[in-house]
Amino acid sequence: MSKAKSKSKTKAKAKSKSKAKTKTTALDDVPFNNMVIPGEWHVRYNYSVGKVAGHFFEGLKERKILATKCTKSGMAYLPPRAYCERSFEACDSWVEAGQEGTIESATIVSAQFEGLPKPPYAIAYVRLDGVSTAMVNFVEGENLSDVRKAMAKMKPGTRVKVKFKAKPEGRITDFHYRLAR
Repeated sequence: MSKAKSKSKTKAKAKSKSKAKTKTTALDDVPFNNMVIPGEWHVRYNYSVGKVAGHFFEGLKERKILATKCTKSGMAYLPPRAYCERSFEACDSWVEAGQEGTIESATIVSAQFEGLPKPPYAIAYVRLDGVSTAMVNFVEGENLSDVRKAMAKMKPGTRVKVKFKAKPEGRITDFHYRLAR
């Protein structure tokens, strides 16, 4: 046998032995580690909203909720999008959404988050009249002390009205939803 063949057989045996020494453990067999790594992020930033969102926020200053529309698919988007999810074409026009809409889903938040209101507070995805998609915002004016009763009032299909604050600033918090009565 040549020296090259002998070396290659020796290497193959060594690889085979090293593979045999490797022990594998099923993921389910590893004990749960409840270690928690604490940390915080404090990030200051300036966000350039761009052409589409910029026009949307300017509309809010005038108490108008503007949606983009794709004339090819007929879809009107809130929040506004530059491109249509159906046709993959650029949205090519703007439409003003209605000041009323329908809840698609809602929840009551009970945990405190930095920069948000003190809980409990309600949020809902609402499809405003004249648009194809839903947009989230706060629901105000409801007693949230009894979560079951409050959620029964905010079930999918419930009608809401848009309520603007006294001096809109061009921010999403310029308006909220209130149940239509």
